[in-house]
Amino acid sequence: MVNRMMQGLKSAALGIDRAIETFAVSAVALMTLIVTVQVITRKLFGYVFFWSEELTLLLLIWFSFLGIAIGFREKLHLAMDTISSRLSSRANRVLDIVIGLSTLAFGLYLTKYGWDFTKLMHPNRMSATEWPSSVMYVVMPITGVLVCIYALLQLFGVDTVRHKELDEELME
Repeated sequence: MVNRMMQGLKSAALGIDRAIETFAVSAVALMTLIVTVQVITRKLFGYVFFWSEELTLLLLIWFSFLGIAIGFREKLHLAMDTISSRLSSRANRVLDIVIGLSTLAFGLYLTKYGWDFTKLMHPNRMSATEWPSSVMYVVMPITGVLVCIYALLQLFGVDTVRHKELDEELME
C-alpha cells in the first residue's frame, strides 16, 4: 500500500516537472515566434501588434523564474568545488545541509514576498493587454514553492536530478 502511494506521488511529481519544463520550452518558442513576426510585420508592413512586446516580456519573466526552479532541481546552481574537494566527507555533508537549508530559506523568501508583491500589483493593469499586473508576478511564489519542494527533497536524500545525461555531457 505504501509502495503504491509512493509510486503515485513520484508519478505526480514527474508529471508536474514535465508540465513545468514543457511550459518553459513553449514560452521560449512562443517568444521567438512573436518577436520574429513583430520584426517582419514592422519592417515589411510598418505595423506592430500592440500586445507583442508586453506578451514577450511576460513570457520571458515566466521562463526565467521557472528556469530558476528547474536549475535548483537539477543542481545546476553555481558551485565552487575548489574548497569542498579538500574537505572531509563529513564536512561536505554538513556543507550540503547548509546549502540545502539556504536554498529552502530562499524558496520561503520567494514564496512569501513574491505572494505579497503579487497581491500588491493585482489592482494595476498591464497597458497593452489590460491583464492584471499580478499575472506577471505570480510566477515568483510558484517558483518559491517549487524551490522549497526541491530543497526539502534534496535535504532528505531524494535525487531530484532528472536529466543526468546533461551532467555527463558537461563532464566530457
